[in-house]
Amino acid sequence: MTAPPDDCLARNEWICGAYLSSRRDILWDAVLQHLQLTAVSVLIGLVIAVPLALAARRWRWAAGPVLGVTTILYTVPSLAMFSLLLPVYGLSASLVVAGLVLYSLTLLVRNILAGLRAVPEETRQAARGMGYGPVRLLVAVELPLALPAAMAGLRIATVSAVSLVTIGAIVGYGGLGNLIYSGMNTYFKAQVLTASVLCVVIAVAADLLLLLAQRMLTPWTRRQS
Repeated sequence: MTAPPDDCLARNEWICGAYLSSRRDILWDAVLQHLQLTAVSVLIGLVIAVPLALAARRWRWAAGPVLGVTTILYTVPSLAMFSLLLPVYGLSASLVVAGLVLYSLTLLVRNILAGLRAVPEETRQAARGMGYGPVRLLVAVELPLALPAAMAGLRIATVSAVSLVTIGAIVGYGGLGNLIYSGMNTYFKAQVLTASVLCVVIAVAADLLLLLAQRMLTPWTRRQS
């Protein structure tokens, strides 16, 4: 018995509008989980990366170990990383978040540190001459000037996290990766393609939003260009 000519689900086509309409709630839940895992991971990574970069800038001897350890973490395969973290976090969303945080540190720490090091020394000296203390100098001068480099790292870390979230499907917390994984097992073409395209859309949208935020936070860069 052949499938009806208008039934793209029965024919298992790659592009199928019926899949979108019939699985709207499933897709929405997967997108929300994907966004949540990505946002939480990147934010935690940023909270950890800033003090690490500041320590590496403050004490030169710390820069090598900090950059070295974060780089080594980035080279660990994702499946191996999740396996190493499994005894600590179990089969949970925290396992995926912890892995993504560790992966984000390389990109975030390196770019924040590069931005801080790029601040001209004469600018620091001028701020000190105006009575700026260490904290005010950091918050009002150094961090704003380091923002373009830091945002570049944040954008790359975010796009990478969007992609790596899908690996979480092996423990049941992969957002759209869950749909890709199950679709591959059942050779459900429309599900695999739709979930994959949504991952790309999320990554592009996140990158554009961060780029817009960067341009709003650094108006002097627009004037220079």
